[in-house]
Amino acid sequence: MALLQRLDHPGVVKLNGQCYDNSFDPEIRVIAMLELGSPLEMIQLLQAPWEERFKICLSLVKLLFYLAHSPLGSIVLLDFQPRQFVMVDGNLKVTDMDDASTEELSCKEDNDCTLDFPAKSFILKCTAAGKCDGLNEKKNLFNAYRYFFTYLLPHTAPSALRPLLGDILNATGNLRYGINETLGAFEKVLHLYKSGLYLQKRLPHLKEYITLKGFRTMEMQNYKCWPSYSHLGCLLSIYNAEEAAAICNSQPQCQSFIVTQQRTWTGHPLASFRSSLTDFIPDINAVLCIKRSAPTRERL
Repeated sequence: MALLQRLDHPGVVKLNGQCYDNSFDPEIRVIAMLELGSPLEMIQLLQAPWEERFKICLSLVKLLFYLAHSPLGSIVLLDFQPRQFVMVDGNLKVTDMDDASTEELSCKEDNDCTLDFPAKSFILKCTAAGKCDGLNEKKNLFNAYRYFFTYLLPHTAPSALRPLLGDILNATGNLRYGINETLGAFEKVLHLYKSGLYLQKRLPHLKEYITLKGFRTMEMQNYKCWPSYSHLGCLLSIYNAEEAAAICNSQPQCQSFIVTQQRTWTGHPLASFRSSLTDFIPDINAVLCIKRSAPTRERL
């Protein structure tokens, strides 16, 4: 509770209040009332779109950066497990601080600064001050790599970003990066993604489509794709209509797509991909794009 009172960060669960009760026992009993969150379900995260999984990893990196530079010194989560985290309004937060520590390991030589994990060990530098250099932050970072980055970062990522994500995995998995370098690498990926610079140069595809602004098709169950923002159809994040046209061309069953006003956390619009055409419905917030080669087209 004392830690939660001192730590102020979006990645740390909020302490809403506390109660003290010593009426039944001479030892004071403390009850902490925390911000309500839902348990982290890794299976659900593995099925989520890449953009959402990247958000989780980026939130974790920002949290670890804060813990490495906290007002209390460098904080290590000694029992680093996914179960220590919760989701609050789509954001990752650490909720279990019982095993957190600010103690810095003392040393006389480098061999005193060994980090042991089930499949790997690292020897860090012993500083002139007799402390293991960056041991707390690197322990957090490697645990983030093995519990989160390995599973959530690479799969279904945009192809142009995969080399950068691979570099992050290699550098954190070998502890070549500290938390500062890791945060910088994540922010570079975020910039490329938000700006559309990740899109590879390719032949224009949108010219193969008829564009109808202010229309959409009737809602109905359609073909599914993975990973989708909807379990009932194929709803994907796009940078623009040109990217949506390229996606539609890559899916044999796709005949049209609708660019909606729904936005993801990066500002990207969502597009709904369809295999069949139904009645057109006026909608000032939508843009309907139909393949010129579509076998049938309903009239307006």
